[in-house]
Amino acid sequence: MDQYFRKLLESIGEDPKREGLVKTPARAARAFEFITQGYKKNINEIVNGAIFTSDNDEMVVVKDIELYSLCEHHLLPFFGKAHVGYIPKGKIIGLSKIARIVDMYARRLQVQENLTREIAQSLMKVTGALGVGVVIEARHLCMMMRGVEKQNSIMKTSCLLGAFRKDDSTRKEFLTLIS
Repeated sequence: MDQYFRKLLESIGEDPKREGLVKTPARAARAFEFITQGYKKNINEIVNGAIFTSDNDEMVVVKDIELYSLCEHHLLPFFGKAHVGYIPKGKIIGLSKIARIVDMYARRLQVQENLTREIAQSLMKVTGALGVGVVIEARHLCMMMRGVEKQNSIMKTSCLLGAFRKDDSTRKEFLTLIS
């Protein structure tokens, strides 16, 4: 990947042999590998058996999970927070696994709409929950640094599955808990 970053620098008129840029292609390659590490992970590896029997049937919510991703259209970052809730049906998932699921999908080239849905569907599948709700709030550098250049805009997306979609009171409870 180093060679591609070197060519990229040359294509914008830079000299990759310049003192400040000599190690940049290698650093950029390592950074890009890190920010896209979600491709090397899968849900079974992430969950790693951390699904536990429980008679809890009350909503579980993890709020303000930091996320960092790359817009698949411009390769520019978007960042923000995810709020994830689910209603257990005999099984609960280890707390850190929810944040790891968010990271796994965020660390891929993405659009926020798909990221939200992928997290929700994945959590629903691994837990067998009665319902799952995911809301993501993010700032997109592709909108802030280029094009329309709007600095204060925040994109919000949601995906509501099962009881979160079908039951108004469940949906309201979730939205109240994350606000």
